[in-house]
Order: sequence, then C-alpha cells, then structure tokens
Amino acid sequence: MKTSVEVSYYPLKVEYIPHIKGFIERMNNYKNLKVQTNTMSTQVFGEYFEVMEALTNEIHKSFELPHSIFVMKIINADLRP
Repeated sequence: MKTSVEVSYYPLKVEYIPHIKGFIERMNNYKNLKVQTNTMSTQVFGEYFEVMEALTNEIHKSFELPHSIFVMKIINADLRP
C-alpha cells in the first residue's frame, strides 16, 4: 500500500536547525522512499511499512535530544505532486 506522510520536527533547543537538517538527511538515505522538503514540512512517499519503519528509526534517533516534537499527517495514498 502506498502512503504519504507530512512531518514537521520541532526540537526545542536554541540550536534547532542542525537537528532538523540531520533528520532530513537521514530520511534521504532511504533509497526506496521519495522525500521532499519545503519551508514548512517534509513529505515522505513510499510503501507504508517502509515509510513507517524509516520514520520510527529516525524519530527514535531524534528523541535522543530531549524535548523534541513531531507532528505528522498520514494518508493511504501516493500524493506526490
């Protein structure tokens, strides 16, 4: 099943940009996923289980930084522009 996820990451630290860029770079390392980033969020497209496994792994890594917030929207369709 194809899925699309829109994710926003808010690390509650003064130096937040390196953490956001690190998350996006790690997501881009998954060859089977299509990742698109804009100024408001990052969209991830691919097979449901592959997308969710990647997000689980990378959110877990990001949670090593205390007080990290993720906001996501998930749909069971490929909504690539």
